[in-house]
Amino acid sequence: MSTQIDRLRELVQPLATQHAMDLEEVKITTAGRRRVLAVVVDTDEGVGLDACAELSREVSQALDDTDIMGGTPYVLEVTSPGAERPLTEPRHYRRSAGRLLWLRPHQGADLTARLTEVDDEGVVVEVPGEKGRKPTVRRFAFSEIAKARVELEFNRKAADKQSADSADESLKEA
Repeated sequence: MSTQIDRLRELVQPLATQHAMDLEEVKITTAGRRRVLAVVVDTDEGVGLDACAELSREVSQALDDTDIMGGTPYVLEVTSPGAERPLTEPRHYRRSAGRLLWLRPHQGADLTARLTEVDDEGVVVEVPGEKGRKPTVRRFAFSEIAKARVELEFNRKAADKQSADSADESLKEA
């Protein structure tokens, strides 16, 4: 027996695919007497407002053509994942290359490090040195990572940003 979320995913997935988007999440939350249906999508280049609006129109039409949401009023939100979403899939890490991460390994202490490489097996991060020491490079297999998310940087140095942009370009070419 499929759940309402499963049926919604089946309805939305082909529409997201037509727009070359990954369907990251479908969730329903209650807001007072109304429900909010959130459809979260992403791409390697990010998702713009126009793309969200176009997909929203198509999802809305598809929902109108079915009874999946029932008769209770709801609000449809089509959005991108946001800056601090958890990194749970290899594509999430790939899209975050060059960014600063907070990482919790299954074994060992939490760390904050720059994501420098991503491949099919895991990631390579550069851990900043403490007290004038040089940074260290560490590799983690995806199976070794319990949790990870991007850390927001408001005062990122220009040289760091350029190296991240270069990393992004080299990943796109690969």
